[in-house]
Amino acid sequence: MANSEPRSVTRTIPATQMVALLLAFLLAAGAGGVLAAGFVIPAVAGANAAADSTIEMYDDVPAELEPQPLSQQSRIYASNGKLLATFYYQNRIVVPLDEISEHMQHAAIAIEDERFYEHHGVDPKGITRAAVNNLSGQATQGASTITQQYVKNMLIEAALQADDPFAVIDAHEDSLNRKLREAKMAIALEKKMPKEEILQGYLNVAQYGKNQIYGVETAARFYFDKSASDLTPVEAATIAGVTKAPSQFDPTQHPEQAEERRNLVLQNMWKLGYITTDEREEAQDTPLEDTLDVKPVSAGCQSAKGSAFFCDYVIKEILLDPTYGETRADRNQLLYRGGLEIHTTLDMKMQRQAHKTIKNNIPPDDASGLEASVVSVEPGTGEIKAMAQNVPYSGTKAAGKASRDTTVNYNADYIHGASGGFQPGSNFKPVVLAEWLRSGHTLNDTVSANHNTYVVGNFNSPCVGSLGGDTWDPANAEGNTAGNISVLRATYESVNTAYASMGARLNLCDLRDTAWKMGFRPTSKTNHGPLNTGTVEKTDIDIAAPMVLGTQESSPLNMASTYATLASGGTYCTPVAITEVTGPDGKGYEVPKAQCDKNALPSNIANTVVYAMEKVFSGTGTARALGGLADGRPVAGKTGTSQLAAQTWFSGFTPQLASTVWVGSVDNPHENHATVPITVNGVTHMPMYGSRVAAPAWKEYMDVAVEGMPVKDFGAPDQSLIGSPPVTAPPPSSDDGDDDGGDDDGGDDDGPGNGGGPGTGRGPGNGRGPGGGNGGGDD
Repeated sequence: MANSEPRSVTRTIPATQMVALLLAFLLAAGAGGVLAAGFVIPAVAGANAAADSTIEMYDDVPAELEPQPLSQQSRIYASNGKLLATFYYQNRIVVPLDEISEHMQHAAIAIEDERFYEHHGVDPKGITRAAVNNLSGQATQGASTITQQYVKNMLIEAALQADDPFAVIDAHEDSLNRKLREAKMAIALEKKMPKEEILQGYLNVAQYGKNQIYGVETAARFYFDKSASDLTPVEAATIAGVTKAPSQFDPTQHPEQAEERRNLVLQNMWKLGYITTDEREEAQDTPLEDTLDVKPVSAGCQSAKGSAFFCDYVIKEILLDPTYGETRADRNQLLYRGGLEIHTTLDMKMQRQAHKTIKNNIPPDDASGLEASVVSVEPGTGEIKAMAQNVPYSGTKAAGKASRDTTVNYNADYIHGASGGFQPGSNFKPVVLAEWLRSGHTLNDTVSANHNTYVVGNFNSPCVGSLGGDTWDPANAEGNTAGNISVLRATYESVNTAYASMGARLNLCDLRDTAWKMGFRPTSKTNHGPLNTGTVEKTDIDIAAPMVLGTQESSPLNMASTYATLASGGTYCTPVAITEVTGPDGKGYEVPKAQCDKNALPSNIANTVVYAMEKVFSGTGTARALGGLADGRPVAGKTGTSQLAAQTWFSGFTPQLASTVWVGSVDNPHENHATVPITVNGVTHMPMYGSRVAAPAWKEYMDVAVEGMPVKDFGAPDQSLIGSPPVTAPPPSSDDGDDDGGDDDGGDDDGPGNGGGPGTGRGPGNGRGPGGGNGGGDD
């Protein structure tokens, strides 16, 4: 025959390797026709034809394997390094070979490939041994080397990462083509990768248990609560024995079979000189159950337990941010496969107390059916320090304890927690006060607290034009505060009618600007429902007469951030939950920082608003029953109650921490807690003001949260903004809604009827409450 091109196989494969490949096809084992190396052929009689066709097939299959980064678990940590939650498609932690004990390396070699350091990817002796064993009628053996097994696992991993189900099936298929491909790739791989790298790759990629246990580091932590670097011979032998059949030899599933398999590994380790006779005998005599210290790894935010909603917020931050991938699918892939180390702002001391407080004060299975939340933000940085709610995260409720659970994060906005937010009521009044001072007024200016009816078109709103001809009829909780009173008193007693008078003298467009700069972010638009686009603009703040009483929904997190602007002396920072993100190679991602505006509010205005808010805790202030914090440090705050007392609030702060507590109804945002009594945690309220449940819960939490912090003073108020006291005292009030001086809201607008009658804003039904939406703020 004419000179023909020699087959490429003769140029690339040593003779011993070719013999091994041919033996793989020539030697059958048993009636099933399973070959020594796992191949399938019709019969031994067809060996010559099979060998010839095998060579042709060998030429055709690909030779190169490009190992891709392995799918690894990602982990979220609190600020003190405590692990909160783990996320994975495959539960794996990749470690270098020098962080895997020699016992583990020896155990794998002893049971899987005792000539690992001698062959070149395919083991002729192993194939021959397996063939002889199988033809003799004994239990069938395979002869795949560690290199071949590494190739197989990497092909499966690549198919999984590519989300290619057909490639996954192909990589698992017990076929001639698959075995041939693995053998060829193994030979090629050994030409370019050192043995140590192949062994490292195998120990990280292999499955070591039924329940998503991949790689020896994860196996060591799961079965023995230790690192792979610290594994003893008996522990290493246990893990090494699992991978042959991850379900069958899983120690937690089939301990007797796992122990028998472990002892075989120990025997092989002894035979190869890796352990002494005494070590082998001691290890084999040790009951398997005496060695296990199983630590299950739960996937998802359920494992964060009391911190689950903060965990969920962090996940939303990752999935929303293009820093972590061009598309949401890319970000999801990175989170569940990318081995991220995500460090967060969460303060575990505060978080534990937040979770304890909110559940104790408004139990999840309380007969009231109310929901509640608490959140803390650090002024000047925007760091979220705690985030909890009374209704547990789905999957975390204790059996027989809570009757409900949810994935809705009450503290967050729509895109971070699927919540539409809640009317803040008088929690919004500090924003109005800031604009009052900014526009040239003082705390000691007097305004009318009389019950007046307003034509909304008379309010100043140049950015949107006339608000129309409807009327607005705001009222106070008990209807007793009247006459001219100072703005200072109107603030600490939270008098709706006085704040309505203030609103009539303000430019509502400027009020919107100030609210936006301070950090107020609405979660809903008038007649447009929840914001779900991920983009909130200043123009989403509704311009309407009742806005001065807090009619537009916002989230507790946004209210805490707004109050943090005051606590910091005028610096607004967007809330942040993540401080650092690194990949498995230690490379850091560019974590978006808080966007801080040091000029959000002039410091003299911020400090003067705080001065007024400090008085909420004393005299006739709406939170006088609290008396401040336990250690007497400076503190400021404000109650809040929506129309019909459906939503109640308390937000307050020290210079180092701003916190908001919300208590209310999610499913029925206009549920009547004003004229219908409601019993919460065994105590009946009517009305349920912000001072009744939310405020005491806030104090209980904050007393613990600020423990150990240095005592700091707020900035001094601007005397020119305080102004001169009125020449004559205001007319006395019969009881200012105090319930005879009790510890509800005093003159607080925290009761029913805050919005008055129908037709608040730009037309009938424009506002937030029934009958035309004028019923927003605190009473």
